[in-house]
Amino acid sequence: MDLGLNGKRALVLGASRGLGMAIAQSLAAEGATVFAAARSVDKITGWSAGMDNVRPVKLDLADLASVDSVVNDLLAEGGVDIIVNNSGGPPPGTAQDADRGAWITHFESMAANVFHLTTRLLPAMKARGWGRVISITSSGVEQPIPNLALSNGIRAAVVGWSKTLASEVAGDGITVNVVMPGRIHTERVDELDAAAAKRTQSDVTEVAAKSRATIPAGRYGKPGEFADVVTFLASERASYVTGSRIRIDGGAIKSI
Repeated sequence: MDLGLNGKRALVLGASRGLGMAIAQSLAAEGATVFAAARSVDKITGWSAGMDNVRPVKLDLADLASVDSVVNDLLAEGGVDIIVNNSGGPPPGTAQDADRGAWITHFESMAANVFHLTTRLLPAMKARGWGRVISITSSGVEQPIPNLALSNGIRAAVVGWSKTLASEVAGDGITVNVVMPGRIHTERVDELDAAAAKRTQSDVTEVAAKSRATIPAGRYGKPGEFADVVTFLASERASYVTGSRIRIDGGAIKSI
């Protein structure tokens, strides 16, 4: 199946590792020119060695000046066709322990600056009559994950924004979707398992085994499995999918 991505320009945030890296690799494999953005450009340079259509970009979502600098450079080249909004996760913690400062700090980097970046890049998409905006959130927006209050709350705001934006730009040929990973085996999941083990004074292997037991598929997902769904949503073939939330969780979420 030709996904129609050859020659498209894609900006992938958080592309130094994990889901962002897998998405950038998948889009590049389909012929897109990928601007792989993250604070750690060295990591991107490492995994993209030999990939002529991957361009490492230094971007810090916590720094508005950094965001605007990257956007300015992209707009000077005509903008992008695809935006994959993928921000790092905040530290674990309960809702009652999260103070005002933590909410503001992480909302800025995970939501406000992502909204700002997307808004600035939209006009170039509108002018071409084609675009894709895909935001990576978490299964916690449907079934809140214990001890991940900041993530549950802030990523839910991204869902509300995405759904609203989808209806505003559908007539311009731009689709806007949310993809919700469950337990995809990345460094982030290993870090969360380690944090849970420390909190409960358990062995991390035991914690991971208990987590896998809650997933009908019986295992953690592979980053490539997740990335391929995102790549399809970014493609020409997914032109009638917009305003949707897509779960990639091995059946873990219990609701319909």
